[in-house]
Order: sequence, then C-alpha cells, then structure tokens
Amino acid sequence: MSSQRPPRGHPARRRLRLLVSLVAVGAVGLGSVLVTDADTATAQAADGPAVTVDPGGERWSISPDIYGMNFADASLKEELGLPVNRWGGNATTRFNYLNDTSNRASDWFFENIPNEGAEPEELPDASSANRFIEEDLALGAQTIMTVPLVGWVPKSRELACGFSVEKYGPQESTDQWAPDCGNGITPEGERITGNDPTDTSVPAGPEFVGGWVEYLTERYGTAAEGGVPFYSLDNEPDLWHETHRDVHPTGASYEELRDTGYEIGAAIKEADPTALTLGPVGWGWNSLLLSGLDQQVCNEEGGDCWANPPDRAEHDGVPFADWYLRQMAAYEEANGTRVLDYFDNHWYPQGEGVWNGDDDPETQALRLRSTRQLWDPEYVDESWIGQPVALLPRMRELVEENYPGTRLAITEYNYGALDTVNGAVAQADVLGIFGREGLDLATLWAPPAPDDPGAYAFRMFLNYDGAGARFGETGVSATSEDSDQVSVFAAERAEDGALTVLLVNKSTSPLSVPLTVAGAGDVTAEAYQYGEADPSAIAQLPDVEFADGAAGLELPGYSITQVVIPGGAAGGEPASSPAPTAGATLPPAEALPPAEAVRPEAVGSGPGR
Repeated sequence: MSSQRPPRGHPARRRLRLLVSLVAVGAVGLGSVLVTDADTATAQAADGPAVTVDPGGERWSISPDIYGMNFADASLKEELGLPVNRWGGNATTRFNYLNDTSNRASDWFFENIPNEGAEPEELPDASSANRFIEEDLALGAQTIMTVPLVGWVPKSRELACGFSVEKYGPQESTDQWAPDCGNGITPEGERITGNDPTDTSVPAGPEFVGGWVEYLTERYGTAAEGGVPFYSLDNEPDLWHETHRDVHPTGASYEELRDTGYEIGAAIKEADPTALTLGPVGWGWNSLLLSGLDQQVCNEEGGDCWANPPDRAEHDGVPFADWYLRQMAAYEEANGTRVLDYFDNHWYPQGEGVWNGDDDPETQALRLRSTRQLWDPEYVDESWIGQPVALLPRMRELVEENYPGTRLAITEYNYGALDTVNGAVAQADVLGIFGREGLDLATLWAPPAPDDPGAYAFRMFLNYDGAGARFGETGVSATSEDSDQVSVFAAERAEDGALTVLLVNKSTSPLSVPLTVAGAGDVTAEAYQYGEADPSAIAQLPDVEFADGAAGLELPGYSITQVVIPGGAAGGEPASSPAPTAGATLPPAEALPPAEAVRPEAVGSGPGR
C-alpha cells in the first residue's frame, strides 16, 4: 500500500530522548524553589496564594488507572510504567479481528483499509490488535479493547468504500488515492441516502464479539489470568449517524443503546466473566442528556426540539444517562450479572480553540480556566454549553442515584496544545483533578510524543526523577487560596510514606507561594520542577527547608513543581476510599445545539482515528 496513504490508527511515534534530571546548583533563579521562610519568599516575588496541606485531614485512594492513554508510544509507555492503554477511536467501531481491517468512517471516506504488518495467512494471530495487546503485556500496561456494537465490520481486506462514485454518483469530495471513494455528500451538499451497507461490511453481533473475546482469552488468558482486562462497548455510539452513517444513518435510540449494551456486555461476560466493561462511551455533554436519535433529530429540526427532544419525551423526560444506568441496574437485578462496570463518557472542552491546540494568549488562558468544568459547580462553561458542568461530581451523582457501585471513566479527553508548556500545565492540572475527584480510569486521546511538553506533565506524576519516583496513591487534603492562579494536589506514597505535593502555577508570572504542611515540623524536602525555563527536562532543585511546617516556594510562570517530604515527617491516617472533594448541589443540565465551530463530530477528525 502506498506510503503516501494516511496514518493507520496509531499516532506517530518519535524516539524518546533520554530524560536527565538536572541538579540545580549555584544561585537560586527563575526555575528554582526558593529555600527560605515564607515571609522572605513573599518579599522577593509577586505574592501568590497561600497553600495548605493537611495529611491528617480527609484522605482517599487515588486510582492508578487515571494516568492512561490511547495508542501510547511504546518508549513513553515503558518509561512511565503506563497503567492503561486504550485501543479506541472511530476506526475501532468497525474493526474485524479476523481480517485485520477497519472502516475509517467519516474520518476517511468510509473506507475499509487493511492494517499493515501481517500477511493474510498469519491472521488473526498476527493482527494489529494482537500486536497492540502483546506490546502492552510486555510493558506492563493494561489494555482496553474496543468492541463493535454498531452491528457491522469490514467484509474483507480488499479496499472498499461506503459511497462509491461509480455506484452513487459524483460527490463533494473524494479520496485522492482512491478516487471512487467519496464522502457521501453530493456536489449540491445533500447527503446520499439508501446506500448498501454490504458494499463494505458484513453483520457482526453478539456472536462475533463473543467469539473475539473467546479467542483472546484462549490466546492470552482471562482478565484474571493476566489477559485483556477491559472492553469498551464501542466508541461514541451516539454519533454513529454522523461517523458511520454509511451503515447506521439513523441516530441510536434509547432502546438500541440499551439492548446492544445488554447483548454485547453479556457476550463479553460469558466469554470472560472476569473482564470489565465500559459504556456507553458517549462523545460529551449532550451524551449525558440525549440519545443519538435525539441529537440527530434536534440538529435537523432545531428550535424547541432541544427543550423537548422526542426520544426523551417517550421515556418520561428522563435524561439518557439516568435512564441507561437504571436499565443496566435492572439487567443485573434480573439476571444476576453486571454487564456494565464503568460509566464512561468522553470529554473534550468546547471553548473555542481549546482542544484543537490554538496557542494565542486568550486561548491559553481559556484552556487553563476550562479545567474548572471538571469539578466546579460555580463555573459557567465558556462555550456553547453556557452552564455549569461539574463533570466529575455530575457523573458520580448519576451513578449514585441510578446504579451504585459503577465506576467512573473518561476514555477520551484532551485539553489541547500538548506540544506547548501551556498545554502541559493544563494536563498536569487535569491529572491532579482526576485524582482529587475520585475518577477511576482515564485515557488521554492523541497522547504527546515523548519529547513534547505534555509528556512531562505525565512524568511529574509517574517518573519525576527519571528513576521511577511517582506521585502518591493516597490523596490528602490540600487547598489553595486561589486555584485559578495556583492549584495544589497532595498524596502520600505507600512505598516509603513520603508526602508528595504538586503545585501548578497557571499564571504567566512567577509567584512566591507560602506552603504550610500540618504536622511537618522542621524537615528537609526534595523538589522537582518543569516549566518554560527548560521544556526538555525536569529539574531537581535545591532542597526545601521547612520550619515548623512552613516554607516559601518561588514558582515560575507556567510551571509544575513537586515537593517531596520524607516519610513520617507529616503524620496521617490510613486512606478511606473514596473521599473526593465535596461539591455544592448541582444545577439541572440542559441539552443544547453544539456551536458550528466545535461540533462534536469534529473531535478526532482526520484520517487514522
């Protein structure tokens, strides 16, 4: 196949440059922790918010699975000890493990494109999915494998497309490498309807998925035996009418998403009772409120439809996520089997330019404010959403009210600009919030290259010293007087009892921050920092001297600083799990038409997903 063809599903992999911890010596400068008392520190720099950590206060377990990625670079995966790696995205909705071929959906002209790297006679054993799993197993990462609920997979390894120009007529756009494959839109801008799904695909239901999981358990063992532990119930099925409209032109209804979840979830559990499932894997805000059918109809009709969408009206006005979780609970009660283990919803901030990587000063500031949408019920989202989101408390509330015991996952998210320090600062803030708010699992979509600044945000949690030192697993109470300027996260590490305190300066200016750690007394702590002073490395800084539990820190603008207080210096009690930050009562959520500039189907657009 031509080397000019688009990528085949994995992000580009770049060689990892060796990470060297730089020991700061000589005079204390912009990239250093100021080793002095808080009053002296404040006098030498602009005043920053006071930060307080209380190891004896509220404590909770932080899930290690929040630090995952999709299609992670192998070298970065190994260096970080990445906990979770997801095989996901639009192309995995219609992946056939038997012929190692996926349909690239609306991302690339609805084409069946065989994956490279194996000869047909070597399949399915040498498939790209198997190679993905085997790399994860070798490097210690847990695999999330996406399985199809859409009902169709590619019929063969031969190139085929959902909207042939020869068969369905001229189209607005065609593949330059395969001119017979169009985008399914006429030159006049009308969508082509009535095409034949069997042009590209064959039916694939519970028997197909169950057979695949049986094959994987025979090859790698059950989840309990070290095989594939997680299965994602498709990918953004509430957008099938957009992304996979060549085989699923009508939006998925409440009943379809429930019934396919029942059938495929049961098939997975029958093949591997120890595996865990994630669903319904919606695309974002409206996924919590509406079925795919309602999103399609209201996008077409507009107006009052958004206030009273027809599919929801037929279900007594109950928002989709509430109804779905209740139905999954009812299945377990009736059948004695839980077919949904994680409530999973994707999240891409919808503020203009944020997730797509714009890097002007206004977007940089918006990106860093937008992390508040994950937790703050008083923050009104600065996008077409235009209302408080408080995503993680809202998802937790949905589970507690409708299907207690279900865990929380976000298997796609991205706050953008991971090739900049601004993006790295946002990413560090997001990871800290995930841990503080009790999220159980998260996987970043389109992860950074190993030498991108965004990778250093992960290193600050998973390998800040270049020798495997990690942020702690037991969260402890930590507060900042102004989290818009400086956010703080703290956790105790089980291995050595050390207290790790991570501070994120989200302002562009250096700030002098007084840090108080209850019970710390007089103690010497290590410090590490990443920021604009050297975007290619994490620097180890001069030790921080605490006097009666207080120290002054000088934080450069756009920086991430880790202070490591040795075990036993600050006392605390064993963790109680979970104990995330409590929030105010959440306001009702309202479904809205997505703004044209940030329509959900644009998320992940382009070949390869």
